[in-house]
Amino acid sequence: MARLLVINPNTSTSVSDLLQRRVSAAVGGADVVRTVTARFGAPYISSEASYAVAQHATLDAWAAAHANGERPDAVLIGCFGDPGLFALREGAGVAVGGLAEASFLAGSRRGRFAVVTGGEAWRPMLERLAWSLGYSASLAGIHTVAPTGAQLAADPDGARSLLAQACRDAVQRFGAQAVVLGGAGLAGIAAEIGGTVPVPLIDSVDAGAEWAVAAVGTPASGAKAAAGFGVAWQSVSWELESFG
Repeated sequence: MARLLVINPNTSTSVSDLLQRRVSAAVGGADVVRTVTARFGAPYISSEASYAVAQHATLDAWAAAHANGERPDAVLIGCFGDPGLFALREGAGVAVGGLAEASFLAGSRRGRFAVVTGGEAWRPMLERLAWSLGYSASLAGIHTVAPTGAQLAADPDGARSLLAQACRDAVQRFGAQAVVLGGAGLAGIAAEIGGTVPVPLIDSVDAGAEWAVAAVGTPASGAKAAAGFGVAWQSVSWELESFG
């Protein structure tokens, strides 16, 4: 039985619960899914500073899980923005993916895609990530709505109406052939509003789960045979220090 570790890089346990339910349902009973929550940082990642801290929190969560006996076959970073993706790939020794990368892959398979998400600060961060992952040519554009993902999740009815219109606007504005609805807290909304959008609408959490199904048991490309970062850490958690 394959094992998948999902890391929520923010401190919101409600997001962790949502990730656990959605990813477990998507991968089916043949695989074991365990979701862990960042031990420090922001309840919602919505700025450059909170993103930077979340990268550390992702590494710390991995090290703590490893110290607790977790030996997953793959790791999914449960944030649309994938904080710590490249760093964790450097030291985890297993396949590592994130919601954004998985969504970009799913979107690019349908042609040029647009992204709709909450919080204006995410635009430059996602643009950089798309460039770093090699998806700049496939990304038609990013359309953000003013409320953050946390605010959208707190008002599901209002969020559905606002996001449906934003997705239609993104199709018209960017000429997109698919739209990614990004945000762990927005899981499930794409299925509810997809019929009102004229192109395929991709749920970032579902895309992450699809990546995990394919990745579990697959050797990590470029990863070291043994996990570890090779760093003499100072003043970090004892789990991360011992994992250096």
